[in-house]
Amino acid sequence: MTETEFYPSNSEEIIATLGRERLRAILQKMVLIRNFELRAEAAYQQGHIGGFFHSYIGQEAIQTACLEVVDHTNWFLTSYRCHALALLLGATPDEMMAELYGKATGNAKGRGGSMHMFLDHMLGGFGIVSNQISVAAGAAFSAKYRGTKEIAVCFLGDGAMAQGTFHETLNLSSLWELPCLFVVENNQWGMGTHVSRAVANYQQFSTLIAKAFNIPSYRLDGMDFLNCYGGFREAAEKVRTSGRPVLCECIGERFKGHSISDPGLYRTKEALRASQERDPILLLKKTLIAKGLLTEADYEAIDKACREKVIASMKFADESPYPDPKTLGTCVYIEEGA
Repeated sequence: MTETEFYPSNSEEIIATLGRERLRAILQKMVLIRNFELRAEAAYQQGHIGGFFHSYIGQEAIQTACLEVVDHTNWFLTSYRCHALALLLGATPDEMMAELYGKATGNAKGRGGSMHMFLDHMLGGFGIVSNQISVAAGAAFSAKYRGTKEIAVCFLGDGAMAQGTFHETLNLSSLWELPCLFVVENNQWGMGTHVSRAVANYQQFSTLIAKAFNIPSYRLDGMDFLNCYGGFREAAEKVRTSGRPVLCECIGERFKGHSISDPGLYRTKEALRASQERDPILLLKKTLIAKGLLTEADYEAIDKACREKVIASMKFADESPYPDPKTLGTCVYIEEGA
C-alpha cells in the first residue's frame, strides 16, 4: 500500500491551522496514551490486573485525530480496545487505572475492567466484536429523532468488517440517513489472522462496501496523525452537513499482540520492526522538530510528565479500596419501588 492511496491531506495547511501549542498538546495526548498502556501492561504482568487487556499501542494517531475534529459532546463507541478513547474524552489516569485494578474508585466502580470504560458521551467499550456498531446507529437515530446536531462516531476493528452486523447497520444507516461516522481501525490483524485471510478483496473492501450502500468513504494513513486529521475533518463535516453516514478506514498496525495473552508469533520480528519505523508518535515528533515547533528536550519533558502521571495513577489504584460486596447487585436489578 502506497501513500498515494490515502486521502490527500495538506500537512502544511494542517500544521498552520493547528499551530504550535495545539500540536504539542496533541502529541502529549498521544504520549499519555502510550505511557498508560505501557504501565498498565506492566501492572497486569505483576498481577495487579485480572481479566482481559487489549493495548492501543501503535494506533494512537487515529482516535486522537478524530477527537480533535469531533466535539466531545457527540456520541462515541468503540470496541474492547477502549482505554485511549476514554482518556481522550476526559477520563483521568487515576480512575482508569483504578478500574483496571478492579477498585471502587474506578471509571465503572471496578465493575467493568479493561474492556468496559464508560463516560457521559462514551457509550462504552464493547467486549464482543461488532456489538457497538448497531448501538452507534441507535445513537445517531436518537440524535436525528430529537432534532439535535449530534453525530455518532463508531470505532471498530478490521475483524468486525466481515460481521453481518456491520453490513446490516451500514444498510439501515444509509436508508434512514443517520448521522454516523464509522471508523474502521484496520490494524491488519484480527486476533492472529491477517485481514487478507479474513476479508475478500481486502485492499478495496471498505471502498466497495461503502459504495454498495451509497455511503461516502475515505482511506486514511492510521500511522500519520496529520493525514488522519485531514481526512476526519472532511468526513465529519460531511456527516454534519448531509446528516448521512460516512465510512473511514484507517490503515495502521498494532505493536502488541491482540491481547496481553497473545505473543504475536504470527508475524516476524522483522515485520514488527518495520511497522514500528512508522510509529505514529515518533512520526509526529519528527515532523514538529523539523518544523521548529518542538525540541528533543521538549519531547523528553512531555514524556517524563506523562510517565510520572501514570505512575502516580498506579499508586492511587493500589491504595484504593475494593468495592463493597454488598453493592454487587447495584445497577443490575430494579430498585424496589422504582
